[in-house]
Amino acid sequence: MTEPLLPMFGSGLDPGPSFSELLRRVDPTQLPQTGMEPPGQGTAPFPITHGTTVVAIRYADGVVMAGDRRATAGYSIASRWIEKVFRADDHSGVAIAGAAGPAVEMVRLFQVQLEHYEKVEGERLSFEGKANQLSQMVRANLPAAMQGFVVVPLFAGFDERRARGRVFSFDPTGGRYEERDYQTNGSGGVHAKNWIKSLWREGLTPDEAVDLGIRSLFAAADEDVATGGPDLVRRIFPTVAVIDVDGFRMLDDDAVAARANALLGGPERGGDE
Repeated sequence: MTEPLLPMFGSGLDPGPSFSELLRRVDPTQLPQTGMEPPGQGTAPFPITHGTTVVAIRYADGVVMAGDRRATAGYSIASRWIEKVFRADDHSGVAIAGAAGPAVEMVRLFQVQLEHYEKVEGERLSFEGKANQLSQMVRANLPAAMQGFVVVPLFAGFDERRARGRVFSFDPTGGRYEERDYQTNGSGGVHAKNWIKSLWREGLTPDEAVDLGIRSLFAAADEDVATGGPDLVRRIFPTVAVIDVDGFRMLDDDAVAARANALLGGPERGGDE
């Protein structure tokens, strides 16, 4: 059995460290949304599964990313267990809101792109470079967004060159914006952001930032029907990741459940603590 041959490119046609460009040259059908028709009425012809509320919060030594677990399709709950926070590489993560299918596909391509760049160039892409790569993917999704398949991620992590946490948001056209301290996205984002705004301060500890992220999602669930609150019966709690100089790590369900239960007994939820 012969080994498959690696693709060869002539002068001026080498895609370089861009995995997206490599796919475009070798097999463009593998690119997300390939073959999407020009926008029509601006709405999809069927209910789309949407991820709802996600948050990113900078603290003293890194960032916290969190998301609720509910996905909706129209007025129905499509999933109670969806993952909205993903590892991008060792020191960064992506949180998704919007059309769930294209969003997850975009994250997977982004993960491969970062790994591909590192293997080709022998070094990691800069933090701005990572944000730019994700921006290009969001912009490439614009024809689909015009038909209702909008993807609006948050990108955050620990910038090793600056030795600090950083947060970026995007709009459906691919515009990227660095946020100073925190950002939210999704249908319950405005409610989560108001909660974070009232309690955020410079010098937060990791534990305080995690608690703030969970609290903000609880607040969003109180006001937004598409955001899933804590489900003590099914043991469904937010997904939470911490990213600092030691890298990306996801908090396990037991740790998030313990924090959520403690917060549910606090005065803002009608308790006495």
